[in-house]
Amino acid sequence: MESDEDRAPGRDRIDALAELFAHGPVAVLTGAGISTDSGIPDYRGEGSPPRSPMNIAQFMGDEAYRRRFWAGARIGSLRTGGIAPNAGHLALARLEAAGRTEGVITQNVDGLHRRAGSRTVVELHGHGGTIRCTACERRWSRDAVLVRFDDLNPGFAERHADAEIAPDGDAIVRSTDGVLVPGCPECGGILRPDVVYFGETVPPAVFAAGEDLVHEAHALLLVGTSLAVNTGIRLVHRAERRGLPLAVINRGPTAVDQRPSVRVRIDGGASETLAAVAAALD
Repeated sequence: MESDEDRAPGRDRIDALAELFAHGPVAVLTGAGISTDSGIPDYRGEGSPPRSPMNIAQFMGDEAYRRRFWAGARIGSLRTGGIAPNAGHLALARLEAAGRTEGVITQNVDGLHRRAGSRTVVELHGHGGTIRCTACERRWSRDAVLVRFDDLNPGFAERHADAEIAPDGDAIVRSTDGVLVPGCPECGGILRPDVVYFGETVPPAVFAAGEDLVHEAHALLLVGTSLAVNTGIRLVHRAERRGLPLAVINRGPTAVDQRPSVRVRIDGGASETLAAVAAALD
């Protein structure tokens, strides 16, 4: 069986990556690939099956999609309750504490960076643990709404506990006929996770917070993202306009691999690479 040490990138590439931190804080953009070692599947990584993520028009316009979402969220919570930050998340928190980064910009909604100890986290696509009403804008925790789901659908979770887990941490439940969808307990409005769905855009203030981290940085490190989402490419463009060098850690190709601004390219896992870089900078 291959160990983390066997999979770790060569010393020369670790040293080259560590060198980027020598000139000042590095901005870090993470994607789903940093969370795969925590047990959350990747949408686009090598070996990932084709996916058809739900978009916001489907969620808002058809209760069948909302049934599918809440059923998947309930079963997913049973299977992902033990998921914890991995060595990559922890390494980034160490780098921030040491002044090597000023925080993390992430495309993920899993909250693992904050749980790892990162203090400044720009969540481009929101946080899946918060639920808001689309009518009155009140917010609840995801766990609180799932308790209401159980009250409305007794025994459902137990009957579907073996469903497949999707890349967003929810489950793929094939049969949702008869599922009752929890509504807003205050006004009866539609409840939705406080995340950016496919078909929506990142709030301007959130993107601006990510831009600020890039503006203060001396390099941009891209971790676990293929950069198939436009928001990430926009941040790359901001970095390149300032003449910042880029570094990439990802299993498989990315949209920027051939750009002259990429100084270090590591085709490997985020956990072992970031842990090695943090150790080299200690």
